[in-house]
Amino acid sequence: MSKKWIKALVITVVCIIILLVVNPFVVIPAGHTGVRLTFGSVSDTTLQEGLHLKIPLVQVIKLIDNRIQIMQAECASASKDLQNISSVIAVNYRISTKSSAGIYKNVGMEYANIIIAPAIQEVVKATTAKFTAEELITRRQDASEDMKDILIAKTQTYGIVIENFNIINFDFSTEFNAAIEAKQTAQQMALKAEQDLIRIQIEAEQKVAQAKAEAEALKVQKQEITDELLRLRQIEASLKAIEKWDGVMPKFITSGSGTIFNIPVE
Repeated sequence: MSKKWIKALVITVVCIIILLVVNPFVVIPAGHTGVRLTFGSVSDTTLQEGLHLKIPLVQVIKLIDNRIQIMQAECASASKDLQNISSVIAVNYRISTKSSAGIYKNVGMEYANIIIAPAIQEVVKATTAKFTAEELITRRQDASEDMKDILIAKTQTYGIVIENFNIINFDFSTEFNAAIEAKQTAQQMALKAEQDLIRIQIEAEQKVAQAKAEAEALKVQKQEITDELLRLRQIEASLKAIEKWDGVMPKFITSGSGTIFNIPVE
């Protein structure tokens, strides 16, 4: 092998080693953006997914996760009627790709603890103070929407997008829970009593209607009974008796004075 080829091979190997050491390439994975720092100065433009070049020893690339993330927080607050409330909140959020450089420059990588966590605590306290404890149960969806709207207003200026807001749980004091249970029991008993009263009233009305119908029927029947009708009924009864007679003369007859005589018949 000639000296020329040996020299070219050495230069190639040295270049490969230098490239491996200084690594001028950077790969931005899916769901991320890259923030370019040149001697510590943050560039306003961000690197999108894919392969990019950087100046070795001069530029550094910081990765920002732009995928949807979740933060769960426990909050202590008070209702409008001064009931103590413990709540568990879950927030789904993401960093806008256009705001990655600004987030890194103005807040840093701890943006979740610096911005989102305190904002959740504040919006929960501000919102629960507008509702009574009972309203937080019956109007839970309204409270959740109010919290989400306030949280969006507080975080959108930083380029943080709130995707979803969920109240996992509202927990009240033991005394309040007992009072709610007692109230529900009383409401159920009152509802049952009301239903029983309606049933009794309906049954009474039915009985009155039935009695009126029977009385009206008797009245009509009395109006229809005449002397002619009575004589007709007597004749009908006599005819039925004759039809049933077996031809044997009766052994007992009644006199005009009401005396009964026993007449033997041969």
